[in-house]
Amino acid sequence: MLLQEVHDIICSCQKCPLWQGRTNAVPGEGPVDAQIMFVGEGPGEQEDLQGRPFVGPAGQLLDELLRHVGFRREQVFITNLVKCRPPGNRTPLPAEVDACHPYLVAQIATVKPLLLVPLGGPALQKLIDPKLSISQVHGRVLERRGLRSLPLYHPAAALHRGNLRQTLFEDMLALRRAMQAQPGPGTATPSDQAPLLP
Repeated sequence: MLLQEVHDIICSCQKCPLWQGRTNAVPGEGPVDAQIMFVGEGPGEQEDLQGRPFVGPAGQLLDELLRHVGFRREQVFITNLVKCRPPGNRTPLPAEVDACHPYLVAQIATVKPLLLVPLGGPALQKLIDPKLSISQVHGRVLERRGLRSLPLYHPAAALHRGNLRQTLFEDMLALRRAMQAQPGPGTATPSDQAPLLP
């Protein structure tokens, strides 16, 4: 299935109650041949209004993190576990995550990223291992379920806990190293001029 077909289905989805409160579904965005895929939790207010992922304060920090290691937003694919905003930005319920999961599986299968980057505990636990916590494995490359992944704290967490901001910048260096260690055809490699400090 083509990525646009998946996104069209997402935009008309009514599989769980979240569709009733949405302004826009937020399928995700990025090139179909992206080598890195970021998976967050769910859209927030700005994402719901614009129909685009990570465009609010957490998205601005994600953009900054990407620039920190020499990547541009346009080079990566960004999506979420759920494609509609949960009320009050609450954590998505398991049934909501399960309803959207086939869409995420289709996105991963279509894009075929070299590196999957779960942002935060819910994405880590759904995509990699329900027994893991983000505090245990952030910034470490994992090889599980046929996927090469590098979990990171969710940027929104760093907006509320300032000490995590520096951790995120440090962990992004691991992402840079992981992509330099195993470049694939067409891999977007970061600039050698990228700053190493935030």
